[in-house]
Amino acid sequence: MSGGEIAALIAAGAFLLLVLLLAVPILKLGRTLDETTLAVRIAHEGATPLLQNAVDTVKHVNTNLGRVDGITANAENISQNAAAVTSLVSSTIGSPLVKVASFTYGVRRATAKRSGRN
Repeated sequence: MSGGEIAALIAAGAFLLLVLLLAVPILKLGRTLDETTLAVRIAHEGATPLLQNAVDTVKHVNTNLGRVDGITANAENISQNAAAVTSLVSSTIGSPLVKVASFTYGVRRATAKRSGRN
C-alpha cells in the first residue's frame, strides 16, 4: 500500500464517520417532519367542523340582524308618530289653554283691582 492509498482509506473512513454522524439528526428531522405533517392533518380535520359552525353562526347572526333592523325601523316610526301627536296636541290644546289661562288671570287681576285688593 502506498501513501496515497492510505490517505484515501483515511479520507473514506472520515467521510463514513461524517455520514454516520449526520444520519442521526437527519433521521430525527424526518420524524419531526412526520409528526408535523400529522399535526397539520389533524388540525385541518378539526378546522372543517369549526369553520362550518362559524358559518352557521354568522348566518344566524345575519338573520337576527335583519330582525333587529325591522324592529329599529318600527321604533323609529313610533317615535316619529309620537312626535307628530305631541306637536298636534300641543298646537290644538296648548294654545287655547294658554289663552284661557291668560284671560282668567286678567279677569282675576281686574276683579282684584276693582274691589281694591290689589
